[in-house]
Amino acid sequence: MASRAVQFGVLIIAALFLGVTATGAQETRYFVAYSSHLEEPGNLEVELFSTYGTQKGAGDFIAPWAEFEYGATAWWTTELYFDFQRTFGDTAVFTGTRWENRFRPLMREHWINPVLYVEFENITAADKTLKEVVGFDNQLDGASPNVLSSQSHLREVETKLILSSDFKGWNFSENFTGEKNLGHAPWEFGYALGAARPLRLAAAPDPCNFCRENFIFGAEMYGGLGTASAFTFSNTSHYLAPILAWQLPNGVTWSISPGFGLAPQSHRFLLRCGMSYELAGFGRKVRGLLP
Repeated sequence: MASRAVQFGVLIIAALFLGVTATGAQETRYFVAYSSHLEEPGNLEVELFSTYGTQKGAGDFIAPWAEFEYGATAWWTTELYFDFQRTFGDTAVFTGTRWENRFRPLMREHWINPVLYVEFENITAADKTLKEVVGFDNQLDGASPNVLSSQSHLREVETKLILSSDFKGWNFSENFTGEKNLGHAPWEFGYALGAARPLRLAAAPDPCNFCRENFIFGAEMYGGLGTASAFTFSNTSHYLAPILAWQLPNGVTWSISPGFGLAPQSHRFLLRCGMSYELAGFGRKVRGLLP
């Protein structure tokens, strides 16, 4: 049953791209997958996101996080995360920080654009943002009371190989993830697939809030691939999630994504939502304030 659900999800993602041809880059608004599009140099994007999820063995939860994404150069984007979590019937806790870096080795657009990703995590076992699913991650992992899981500190390094292509308004992204606890445990692996495009490619002559080109729709699928000693789909979690984003001319973007578990190990339902605001020329303005 689980393998058939995973195959069904892959077919949905693949079907979004039948019959398209190559073209230039665009913004994508995935929650888990990453594309090759980096932040513009000198721009700062402030993002507030949240995951609502159901789970066995404990109450439903809300896991918000804040992101500060800065375009350091044309080939390097760096980002700082602050994670939180509130489980119904339990407490609210701060679950840690993450420092993410994405590097694009090829500046020109190609049929497939690679990006290298490395992230350092200093979090606790209470973290429920589910920004990635690796190894044998299971919905029961979050069932422990926060007072206990908060005492387990995790220092991890996460790497990704991001492969991304742009086609006549579409973006297609494939991510392969490897995560390692710096203290112990083997490498854990996972994947994420994403497909997205705006409702219209041509921009209206005048700025407007409800123009079709301001709306992006798509889907992403992600899940675990076991560990270095047991690389497998068996007993792993997998999710399929449609995405809708609304980009306003003033730099604000709203996004929402209901996600559905495809395997018994998965959370049955995840609802992700978020808001982001881009500060153009932030780096230049900060340097102008310095003596």
